[in-house]
Amino acid sequence: MSESSPAVAARRPHPIALVIAAAALPMFMATLDNLVMTNALPVLHREMGASIEQLQWFVNAYTLAFAGAILVFSALGDRFGRRTVFAAGIALFGAGSLFAALSADPGQLIAARTAQGLGAAAVMPLSLALLTGAVPAARRALAIGIWGGVSGLGVAVGPLIGGAIMEGWNWQAIFWINVPVAIVAIPLALLVLNNDFGARVRIDVPGAVLAAAGVLALVHAIVRGNDDGWDSVGVIAELALGGALVLAFLVWQLRSRTPLMPLRLFRDRSFSITNVVGFAFSFGTFGSVFILIQYLQVVKGATPLEAAVQTTPWTLAPMFVAPIAGIIAPRVGTRILLVAGLLLQGVALGWMGLEITRDLDYATLVAPFILAGVGMGLVFAPSATALLATLGLVDHAKASGVNSTVRELGVALGTAVMTAIFVGAGGQLLPDHYVDAARPAVLTGSAVLFAATLIALLLPAGRGAHGAGEAAIAAESESASASASASTAPEPVPAA
Repeated sequence: MSESSPAVAARRPHPIALVIAAAALPMFMATLDNLVMTNALPVLHREMGASIEQLQWFVNAYTLAFAGAILVFSALGDRFGRRTVFAAGIALFGAGSLFAALSADPGQLIAARTAQGLGAAAVMPLSLALLTGAVPAARRALAIGIWGGVSGLGVAVGPLIGGAIMEGWNWQAIFWINVPVAIVAIPLALLVLNNDFGARVRIDVPGAVLAAAGVLALVHAIVRGNDDGWDSVGVIAELALGGALVLAFLVWQLRSRTPLMPLRLFRDRSFSITNVVGFAFSFGTFGSVFILIQYLQVVKGATPLEAAVQTTPWTLAPMFVAPIAGIIAPRVGTRILLVAGLLLQGVALGWMGLEITRDLDYATLVAPFILAGVGMGLVFAPSATALLATLGLVDHAKASGVNSTVRELGVALGTAVMTAIFVGAGGQLLPDHYVDAARPAVLTGSAVLFAATLIALLLPAGRGAHGAGEAAIAAESESASASASASTAPEPVPAA
């Protein structure tokens, strides 16, 4: 069977709420854990004796493993069944969480975070692909909106749960909580979700190696730049090596018969711009979050729980805004929502960057926190809709995988660059040496968000294009379902 006509397992009717829960619960677990870690960094600095560089790797080990493996797991999902690989990813994430809870030193925790990142790489992109494949086209925008809201919920309650657990128990417990979630999520996914398949093709192992090695070299060079010197031979050589490997990856994708990242997808205007915007959004937002959450604890003396409560105007807003944005996106178009969200986020970060001082009153931060939260909510669901708007069902898993990779690279590079700016400005995890170095880092994040706002203006305008895309997806889904039902093969997998 050709790549444009994937075989799809026979549909089993399940309540839409149960389908959304099965697809979104593991994604919630992965989203929650990332921000739980960010809120735990000052505690790990004190209790583990972790350096600033190790704190970065607690975040980047996860994001780099995630980014390096997403495309591989998306391809494995197409070949062996998306639900099968999705469930395996949940299990790996749960095992990594168990290992993290038992870690006794920074090296072990970094290794455990890598395992978590690999598990999340199977969960996040396949979550959206499984959801869109199981929900009727007429209700897909609503389902994606709720899915985005669940992601926003992970953002919202991650710091709160982490703060409460660390204050009432210990930092290890922030990883223990993932284990029962994984135990519930695996059978739920197996029972409720369809085991959809894509084209059964060989996995692009050389492409995966080139991409992972290139990104790792670039991030590692940025992390060590301040310590070794940006003009040192080692840093320059590693930056050059990373750039060469990424270029080699792109060349290989043009030549490969089964590319991990089909470059033909970038001919789609909405897909291309959504990825550029997604990278810039993650770079500016989460690089700044890395700095700002620690500001509340290091400078203002807040406990992890107090810092989490103080940031709720920011973190709770996406939970309410994202579903609404998902519902209205087909009516007003995704461009206006994305532009508004990115603009609000940029304004909020700039506001915070200009306001933070050693003796800042918390009330001053409430308004920019709210703006940032609304901005995030306006970006989450509409970006998922814009990504898939004019692509066929066969491309959903790889397209989602590409986008997740790009966004996680934004998180990793944003964290590395913002920390490099912070350290380069003389920043230390001490009250007297934090604010002056944090300000230029956060303002850099704001500038990146403003640039992303201008890029988002290039998205296709109006509702027609998106409506056409959804109609095409619906038609292709129905055609694939009919083909699968008529097939007499014992297993709905296309021939190799």
